[in-house]
Amino acid sequence: MGFLRPSAVAHAHCDLFCGVYDPAQAKIEAMSVLKSAEKYQASDDPVFRQRAIMIKEQRAEEVKHHLMVLWADFFTDEHLEQFPQLHDLFWRAIKAAGDAKKSVDPEDGRKLVELIDQISDIFWQTEKAKSMGVYPPN
Repeated sequence: MGFLRPSAVAHAHCDLFCGVYDPAQAKIEAMSVLKSAEKYQASDDPVFRQRAIMIKEQRAEEVKHHLMVLWADFFTDEHLEQFPQLHDLFWRAIKAAGDAKKSVDPEDGRKLVELIDQISDIFWQTEKAKSMGVYPPN
């Protein structure tokens, strides 16, 4: 039965090209990173603080995943021409997620949220977002 085994394993945002994208996924996780750091700072309970760190680190990794999906799967060459700062913005946001993962300073979480907001602003300026986004700004 070894001949039925796949020769390569693929990992994707979902199991098919679903066409659903939204920076809200990254923002929700980034807000959790921020709030976990704030709760860590407000507590003197070592068990609670350890849980806050664990959750913050998991959520920061999720931010990185959601940003990579948007960067690689949603945005096109046309978007890069229209928004030349896009690559740098994503690079800085993914680096900020790594910084927030390593830190318990809420300021790192705030910086991450701000960068995701900038990405969201660009996302919602695209025509493509109108058919693929879930939570448009009010």
